Amino acid sequence: MNVDIAEDVTRAHRALAHVGQSDMVWGHVSARDQDGRGVWMKAAGWGFEEVTRERVLLVSPGGEVLAGEGRRHLEYPIHTQLVAARPDVGAVVHSHAPAAAVFASLDIPLRALSHDAVPFLDPDIPRYTDSGDLIRDDAMGLALAQVVGDSAGALIPGHGFVVVGPNLAVAVMRAVLLERACRNHLSALAAGGPVRWSDESEIAAKRARVWSLDQYQAGYDYLLRRVHDTSH
Repeated sequence: MNVDIAEDVTRAHRALAHVGQSDMVWGHVSARDQDGRGVWMKAAGWGFEEVTRERVLLVSPGGEVLAGEGRRHLEYPIHTQLVAARPDVGAVVHSHAPAAAVFASLDIPLRALSHDAVPFLDPDIPRYTDSGDLIRDDAMGLALAQVVGDSAGALIPGHGFVVVGPNLAVAVMRAVLLERACRNHLSALAAGGPVRWSDESEIAAKRARVWSLDQYQAGYDYLLRRVHDTSH
């Protein structure tokens, strides 16, 4: 097994567990295999906080486990189809984080009430509405990838969300940011509804300035430090 990538994928899951995105044993993070053999992702049956390098699998585009021990997730096509459709994507996160799942049901635009929503608004985050069921085959995975298009991710009403990035740092941070953006918007709605948010020109400027690769990495490094501190 490629120990480095297995360790990287382990740390990515642990970072998401730290911010409360565990959903018992469901949801998953993947990293593209650099030799084109598929994706590295956790084995089925483990929570984000339980992932170790021994519980990370290499899954082929056809669903075969090429390295590691354990069962692969039924929803592996989310990951294999997205990396096939997007050469720029090096990592994928599928999460059932609750605020995003609730916000997806409202069918209203996500607004840039804070920096958190900025990566997703071009002009709005897409929604995959073909099904709220498990993304269990290549046809559904491809349909989801087509909805994501060139975006940073998509909401899946009745299910959760998916986000992508050039690497694990960006993908994990986008999962964190999307959940926070949806929670902020829900809070504003509960208070009577937002009346001010960043416009398109400000969003474009903030996308480059606030969410540069360095900024994503800084946020991810913080999460990894927190995971390390709480594990000792």
